[in-house]
Order: sequence, then structure tokens, then C-alpha cells
Amino acid sequence: ESELVAVAVRSRDHVKFDIQVLEAGKYLIAEKPIAVSYAEAMKLKEVSDRHPGKMFCRQNRRFEACFQQVQEIIREGILGDIYEIKLCRHNYQRRADWQALKLCAGGQLNNWGPHLIDHALQLIHAPLESVWSDLRLVAAMGDAEDHFKAVLRGTNKIVVDIEVSGGVAIPAPVYAVYGTRGTLISQDEKEIQLKYVDTEKTEPAEPASDATPPNEGVFGANKPIIWIEETRPVAPESRLTVDDFYKVVYRTLAEGVPYPVKPEEAFEVVRVTEMIRNGHI
Repeated sequence: ESELVAVAVRSRDHVKFDIQVLEAGKYLIAEKPIAVSYAEAMKLKEVSDRHPGKMFCRQNRRFEACFQQVQEIIREGILGDIYEIKLCRHNYQRRADWQALKLCAGGQLNNWGPHLIDHALQLIHAPLESVWSDLRLVAAMGDAEDHFKAVLRGTNKIVVDIEVSGGVAIPAPVYAVYGTRGTLISQDEKEIQLKYVDTEKTEPAEPASDATPPNEGVFGANKPIIWIEETRPVAPESRLTVDDFYKVVYRTLAEGVPYPVKPEEAFEVVRVTEMIRNGHI
């Protein structure tokens, strides 16, 4: 007899089958999107609340090696205060399966959106102040969007720019993080490039002056910046990868290790997804 069921059906049918699994008393692997509307997500929440500890939301890219290492580098503080982050997933594909059809709740927002929206919310780590979005159909053979951009701004003023597209032939970097003292770029999730101010060797700059022209005869900084540049291979301290999802579930069931994706976090992803689809907060 089965103890755990992974629901891997078309997006529009996720909640219907998720509820059946929970009501049968089984452990549930709830595939993303957890729901295709926030109202539907609340129906699932009502059932999952009656069966605590039974639902594992499959936000498996929370365990992406590059994402984890980006978080580690941000916590190091070498980039200063983070003010903007760009998350991109680009390719060019004339997709023609069910994921290209609105009838099946296809489209990039329901497909890749939950992953990067989850990343964005983890990186902002504050309530959202505003959401702007644009959805388009570029190259896919169905009627669902294959390109979307969403700009999320937190109450802490951190901005995350998300862009997922099946209509971009030359991809942008997967990660870009801008801080007050430096920048992080990962083009391919295999290496991370860093350039940041060497605060031990760089002299403090003098305040701006309204004198014209400057005494030095040129416009610009009045003290040179000493930079540190490095390239790090992607190897996070956790050593987890996106393929370790079921190992994480096993540790929760067999060893009692808390599952890192809380149901309320997955439901918040659905709420923000709906904002993006509607075009504003």
C-alpha cells in the first residue's frame, strides 16, 4: 500500500488530485504550480491544515546549487547592501505541447514562474510593496504566454527583476546581484563572477563638491577604487542540488529534519503569481 503520492498531472488538475491524496491519509508531493489561482490554493490549504505534516510542496529549485551559493555570498556582506537582483531563464523554443495551452493552465508563468518567484521572495525577505509585470506570446505554438517579466519591490526597497522567456535566442546571465560595494554574475550556474571593493585598501572618498571644474581638472571619483575580482565554482556549503528533493523529503520523514519549504511560503508564491498575471499588486 502506498504511503506517499506524487501528483504529476497537468497544472489545472493539481489541486483536485492533491485534495484526494490528503483526504486518503497519504503523504503528498504537491507539484508546482501548487494551484492556478489563490482561491484554489486556499481550498488546498483548508484541507492540508486538517492533515498537518502531510504535504510537501515541490519547490525543488529552492535546493538549486547556484541559488544557495548566491544566498551564501549575499550573507558574506562583500557586496554591501543589496538593492537589485535579476533572475533570468532564457531560451528560444517553439513549444507545442500542453504547456503551451491556456486550457491546461500552461505558460511560463505557471511553469517556471513558481521557481523564480519563490527565489525572489526568499531574496527580498520582506513584504512586497509593489509588483509590475508584462506577459507575451513570442514563439510558442499555443495560446499561453511563453515570455514574462515581473518586477517585485519589497518594503525594504530591494528590487527583483524576473524574466522567463521561450523567445530569447541569446540568454542573459541567470543571476545578477547588485550591491552598494560590488556585483555578482552567474552566466551558466557553473561559475560565479564577483567584483567588489577592497574596503581595506580603498581610501574613503571625499564628499561631492559644487566647485566647477574640480581642482583635478576632470570629473569623476576623487579617490581610486581598489577592486577584488574573483571567479568561484558553484559549490555551496550545503552540497545540495536541485536533484536532491526526495533526499530532503526522506530526511523529514525518516529523521525528523524540518522540511525547508513551508506550506505558507508555497501559497504566497501562488498569491504573487496571481498578482503578476493581473499586472499589479
